[in-house]
Amino acid sequence: MIISKTPLRISLFGGGTDYPAWYREHGGAVLASTIDKYCYITCRNLPQFFPHKHRIVYSSVETVNDVSEIKHPAIRAVLQSFGEERGLEIHYDADLPAKTGVGSSSSFTVGLLNALYAYKGQMVSQHRLATESIHIEQDLIKETVGSQDQTNAAYGGFNKIRFKQNGEITVDPVTISYERIQTLDENLMLFYTGIIRTAEKVA
Repeated sequence: MIISKTPLRISLFGGGTDYPAWYREHGGAVLASTIDKYCYITCRNLPQFFPHKHRIVYSSVETVNDVSEIKHPAIRAVLQSFGEERGLEIHYDADLPAKTGVGSSSSFTVGLLNALYAYKGQMVSQHRLATESIHIEQDLIKETVGSQDQTNAAYGGFNKIRFKQNGEITVDPVTISYERIQTLDENLMLFYTGIIRTAEKVA
């Protein structure tokens, strides 16, 4: 069994400049940090004794015989891009609810890619996880999302992320002292309001 643990994030400055429609014309940059809240994905081979080939568990449970039958768009797109022939059981759990503005959907996509690569015996780079998850969300399933959430989830930590007009993304870790991190931590508060929303509608 493969277990993937992928961080959620808070965006401090520059949100909106990470959308391709903006940065391909003007460039962009964000300052953001992942936090100590995560999404977890487990992936294992599903034995052939079951009447279905794949079992997917998130807020819903899907049992299907073909990847094209999967309703969850990100899972369907990722599995189709992998062309995985073996039956799979995939479970998703998270420390925070979905649609609360901390990048959970992109953390999910990055985590699923990471888990499936590990399932195939491959450890891929952070850059590859970020760019492939951006491609899946923006190009394959046509979600109106930016590019910072996938990058934050893939790299982790406190980063300045630059988005160039040619589409290139660079990640510069922010190096600050432990004392300043402590000061920042002591002066930030994050609340769950109970309000959920879809980023696509806001965008």
